[in-house]
Amino acid sequence: MFAVTAARIDADDPLAGLDLGERPDPSPPEGWATVTVKAASLNHHDIWTLRGVGISPDRLPVVLGCDAAGVDENGNEVVVHAVIGDPALAGGDETLDPSRSLLSERYDGTFAERVMVPRRNLVPKPAALSFAEAACLPTAYLTAYRMLFGRSGLEPGSTVLVQGAGGGVATALILLGRAAGYRIWATSRSGAKREQAIELGADQVFPAGARLPERVDAVMESVGEATWAHSLRSLRPGGRVVVCGATSGQAPPAELNRVFFLQLSVVGSTMGSRDQLGRLLRFCEQTGVRPRIDRTLPLAQAADGFAAMIAGDLFGKVVFTL
Repeated sequence: MFAVTAARIDADDPLAGLDLGERPDPSPPEGWATVTVKAASLNHHDIWTLRGVGISPDRLPVVLGCDAAGVDENGNEVVVHAVIGDPALAGGDETLDPSRSLLSERYDGTFAERVMVPRRNLVPKPAALSFAEAACLPTAYLTAYRMLFGRSGLEPGSTVLVQGAGGGVATALILLGRAAGYRIWATSRSGAKREQAIELGADQVFPAGARLPERVDAVMESVGEATWAHSLRSLRPGGRVVVCGATSGQAPPAELNRVFFLQLSVVGSTMGSRDQLGRLLRFCEQTGVRPRIDRTLPLAQAADGFAAMIAGDLFGKVVFTL
């Protein structure tokens, strides 16, 4: 089968490790299923893998990709949940399983004609969503869903600041948050991306680090060091910052004096459970929210999508079709 594989690690030139070509067909063990992939979407996780973050050379080659929608062996249209873990070990939430992994870490991922996953990782695809739309949801949009509705503690009408408009998670936060009745503010260094955030539904946008008109109830943080001080300064007393990533660096000054004096909360959030993915699909079906897709490419042109993400030349998701 045709697949897009991480064949080598190169921190400085990640595209140098990308290999497009034939790979063995999956041979699923008992309890696993094979999905014929119709669409898959690109995430920063795929770039980090090529740079050697979170993976060691002895695991290569590995098929890249976390997200996919397709058809199972029985002809059912399904969405693939990317978290491979045992919910029985974690109170029903596989993201809390200490041994969990994502597709393309221990097991081949979704950038292939076929992918195998545990059968419980298949979620029915609503007919209202296209394969391309559904393929955008299991990582970036599920992460945003859990941040907003599972970890923020907010009620509709609250004011939420989204740092770094333009990235996949930030885009999802704007779309989902607006549909759920939050007042969404967003920041970006790029004037063009600030304009696009308004088009998506953000109420107000600001340059990165700008002073806000008032303090917010919560900050959705995926950038890390570059925005951390601004995130803490932007919170009202008792506010909360929900962290799902640190793309600009993982060790900013903690500013503990501000945290304890203003009684701020710092909450981590990673991906989402299979049940949350099912609810996210229904949320999109019921509200009419659809993922923002920047571009759609055939899987054979995957290198172009990777290059666009590395260059930051995106607003929304890159989708590969087969």
